[in-house]
Amino acid sequence: MAAAQRWVPFGLGLAGAAFALLGVSLLLVGPLIIKEQVVKNVRIDPNSITFSMWKDIPVPFYMSVYFFEVLNPKEVLKGVKPVLSQRGPYVYREFRYKTNITFHDNDTVSFLEYRRFLFQPHMSNGSEEEYIVMPNILMMGAAVMIDHLPSFLKLLVSGALAGLKQEAFMNRTVGEIMWGYDDPLIDTINTFVPGLLPFEGKFGIFLQMNDSNSGLFTVNTGMKNISNVHMVDSWNGLKKVNYWRSDGCNMINGTPGEMWPPFMSPTSLEFYSPDACRSMTLVYEQSGNFKGVPTYRFVAPKTLFANGTDYPPNEGFCPCMQSGIQNVSTCRMNAPMFISHPHFYNADPALLDTVEGLHPSKEQHALFLDVHPMTGIPMNCSIKLQLNLYIKQVSGIIQTGKIKPVVLPLLWFEESGSIEGSVLKQFYTNLVLIPSLLDYLQYIFLGLSIPFFITAAVLVLRRQRTTTQKSPGHSTTQSKPKPSPSSETTPLLQDAAALSQDEADA
Repeated sequence: MAAAQRWVPFGLGLAGAAFALLGVSLLLVGPLIIKEQVVKNVRIDPNSITFSMWKDIPVPFYMSVYFFEVLNPKEVLKGVKPVLSQRGPYVYREFRYKTNITFHDNDTVSFLEYRRFLFQPHMSNGSEEEYIVMPNILMMGAAVMIDHLPSFLKLLVSGALAGLKQEAFMNRTVGEIMWGYDDPLIDTINTFVPGLLPFEGKFGIFLQMNDSNSGLFTVNTGMKNISNVHMVDSWNGLKKVNYWRSDGCNMINGTPGEMWPPFMSPTSLEFYSPDACRSMTLVYEQSGNFKGVPTYRFVAPKTLFANGTDYPPNEGFCPCMQSGIQNVSTCRMNAPMFISHPHFYNADPALLDTVEGLHPSKEQHALFLDVHPMTGIPMNCSIKLQLNLYIKQVSGIIQTGKIKPVVLPLLWFEESGSIEGSVLKQFYTNLVLIPSLLDYLQYIFLGLSIPFFITAAVLVLRRQRTTTQKSPGHSTTQSKPKPSPSSETTPLLQDAAALSQDEADA
């Protein structure tokens, strides 16, 4: 038994050393294991966990559209400020899927991404059959575009517009405005100015988006360099676009806007938007959590749509007007179109003064993107954009009346979605829970080693103490030493001898 007890401290110490070794090993190797798993599963590889998510977005994605109805169109023609009323939302389920996926030898992959929209009546505040009064986008846009022509030509155009029964404002259904309506003006323009319009027959604001692709993207797969995964190599074969007046503004930067490289830092992210004809930069705002998954929130900086005066790097997007709206006419057939945040949020207050009925707020109109920084995968997003049309009185075009120059909001839309259900569960387990478990295990093992070491040390000290107490000639106390037997009997013998002597004398 005693021999077995002597081995107990050794066994405890050995166990402590083993736990410490495991903890140190995970401390050194754990991050490498986690990184390897993340790299393996986020690159564009048919064998990766995220490939199917990248190929066909499995999460519910919605587009909510809000229209601005003009309540006083007759008064606007007389020079009165437009009064707007927001209608909607009209909600559409958005399906995205990739086709023509082709892998190349230089670690890139090209694809076409298609979008399809399906109206959701139960989520909408209104139906597609509802009528809305809006500017006649084709006619008013064309009027501004030909403002530089000689007066007699504009008078001829005005006469032609009258013959086609074109007016400054139109009353059409939501479905027509969204997905197209027949307009004789389209046929007339295509007849006299072939190639001016990229469509025939019908006109609709989102007509070109439904069941169509956003161009041929070629992106990096990340097979050799994970820091480049999803980064755009080219779009429609172009390394940069030619819509703008500076190389910086024409650059195609970032990703297509679906995923980003892993191991993100809390700084910024970039993506190229074919709809906006430019690259956009979002900046880090704060760290957060989405259903147990840590996230970085990225938002639009105030300089995103600033003019060249307020933010010189944006000078290439000009000619500019007030800050907060961007002229996209150069990529929209020279039509006087502008994009902005909804309700002119973060824009020059002067824009709000030209219309009534707008109420910008961060809670309702700011866009955001919540990304899991370890994988670069968005967990929750709300991208919002407003379309505006510049209208004014054009001399010679009688239909424009006395309209005062105004950047008139047409509509704003929000594209939103979040990972949920089985996709979220799989993502959380493989890319959040397991890496976190490995991270915690290193500290658990190191923590467990401490009590084993302490217990072993205590047992060794007790054993040494016991052994010392049992050694001869050593006492661990300072009590008075016990007398030896001889010292105890000697006084008794002396007393007995003295007593015998006394008796003899008597």
